[in-house]
Amino acid sequence: MSNPRAGKVAERIHQIIARRLDKGLRDPRLGFVTITEVRVTGDLQSASVFYTVYGDEATQTDTAAALKAATGMLRSEVGKQLGTRLTPTLEFIHDELPSSAEHLNELLAEAKRRDDAARELAVGATYAGEADPYEKPRTLEDAVEADDFDDDDDSEIDDDFDEEDEDGLDEEELEDDEERD
Repeated sequence: MSNPRAGKVAERIHQIIARRLDKGLRDPRLGFVTITEVRVTGDLQSASVFYTVYGDEATQTDTAAALKAATGMLRSEVGKQLGTRLTPTLEFIHDELPSSAEHLNELLAEAKRRDDAARELAVGATYAGEADPYEKPRTLEDAVEADDFDDDDDSEIDDDFDEEDEDGLDEEELEDDEERD
């Protein structure tokens, strides 16, 4: 319903039909009906009226038959009060949203019961192996305790830093630079 006028017409049809059903129809088959939504096509030629009925399956089928029989009378009532050049055709559709919402609520309640049961089982549970089976990286303290450092590798460290000049070059590099010049 991207057309704003269609939205306004749908709202007005919703009010007209709800008010008329509130006054009552002379059909004993009509149950307790609630108009949930009205959708109008963009050209304002057709309107789908969604409704729910309080009651059992027999009441719902009787109400559907009563609304189908009263469609002409309701359409003429909409035409009188709507004030448009053309009166849209009405189609009454039983809204399944409340029953599907109830089903979803039942599924959520079942999931909550299962979560609670799993939480109760986990209260006294222990690990099958170690609490944390993953190998952790070694820290410096662990390496010191295990004495993993080799003190024999000092030969690789160059202690020639005290022989450098202000440029950061040692004596051998200075001699090589002077020979190149």
